[in-house]
Amino acid sequence: MTAQVRRFTRLFVVAIIVLFVQYAIAATINTRPLTSTHSKRSVKENPHARRHLRHLARRRPARRRTVAASRYHRRRYVERFSAKSYSDDVTDGDITAGEDPVVRQAAVDALGNMNGTVLAIQPTSGRILAMINQKLALSSGAQPCSTIKLSVALGALSEGIITKETQVRLGGRSHMNLTLALAHSNNAYFEALGRQLGFEKVAHYAHLYGLGELAGYHIAGEKPGVYPEEEISAKLGGVGKMCSFGEGISMTPLQLGSLVTAIANGGTMYYLQHPTTAAEVANFQPIVKRHLNIAGMIPEISDGMAGAVEYGTARRVLINFQQEEVLGKTGTCSRAGTRFGWFASYANTSVGRVVVVVFLEGGRPTFGPKAAEIAGRMYRNLYDHDFFAEKPAAEDEVHDTSSTN
Repeated sequence: MTAQVRRFTRLFVVAIIVLFVQYAIAATINTRPLTSTHSKRSVKENPHARRHLRHLARRRPARRRTVAASRYHRRRYVERFSAKSYSDDVTDGDITAGEDPVVRQAAVDALGNMNGTVLAIQPTSGRILAMINQKLALSSGAQPCSTIKLSVALGALSEGIITKETQVRLGGRSHMNLTLALAHSNNAYFEALGRQLGFEKVAHYAHLYGLGELAGYHIAGEKPGVYPEEEISAKLGGVGKMCSFGEGISMTPLQLGSLVTAIANGGTMYYLQHPTTAAEVANFQPIVKRHLNIAGMIPEISDGMAGAVEYGTARRVLINFQQEEVLGKTGTCSRAGTRFGWFASYANTSVGRVVVVVFLEGGRPTFGPKAAEIAGRMYRNLYDHDFFAEKPAAEDEVHDTSSTN
């Protein structure tokens, strides 16, 4: 072995020894306690800190928002509306000669500059006392939204599927009865009823209660609305959505007013008549359209309609009017950039009843509770002008003509 090789070998061995020693030192573990026993005993934990640590331990770890979730949050769908909620003059073109001037003024003042219509009906005769914004009231109508639930409720009661106390399962352990479902306008409840009834029965009762046909008698310009001949597609929600939102249906304010008039008077559906001259008012005679077999079911839905005003979706009525009982149903939905707001009701007073339907269309300020607020203002205006005061018997006398189907 040459001297050069021996020198290289010694250097290699020395390098290996140095590396081994460094590794051994780095791997040495000091097992000595970091503090002495005395110092451990001298440390006392603050009780407040201990509680705080326990609280932190019980808390769920903060959810870290992923990039995908952040993008989804930023792109969350916000409904945009293009329709106008206000109008300069909603009374333009109205024919007013045959209307009750007190009722009309009360309705005009209550509606203000909102883009909508107000309809007041005498439930004992079907006479339209006032119709504000007649162009809109007599148009082809709009989606009824949750007001369709009145028709569905009466249909389910007629079929014996429910009573007002029947608990309908909504999913999981959640149940609800008819009173609360009407008061809070619960969609799942009425979707369940619709599926149980089926489209054929739902359509039968809808037509019986006046949807898809003219509600008025020789009222110029009135449209019949639209009720589909078959169930809407499953993609749109099927019969369930038809019964909770009125999907696929077009209803007019007169049709809704006609149904609520029958509820208010015990089951008689009159042809609505709109006198346009003083002579027509003097010679007015009610015309019965059909008698509905709903007298026994009206008490079943009355609590829900009253509950809507007392603690439910229509409680804005009480902002302006608390003197008399009001029963009603709201509706809110939107389509193609336009939001609809409905409220159909009747004041139940000791000296008689009056039916009021408010329909609004527009943008974000338009919805069912706003329609209820307008109705409350109208009832208040009527009350302030002694509309609900007792009148001589001759003023309230009504004579029916023979019924027509």
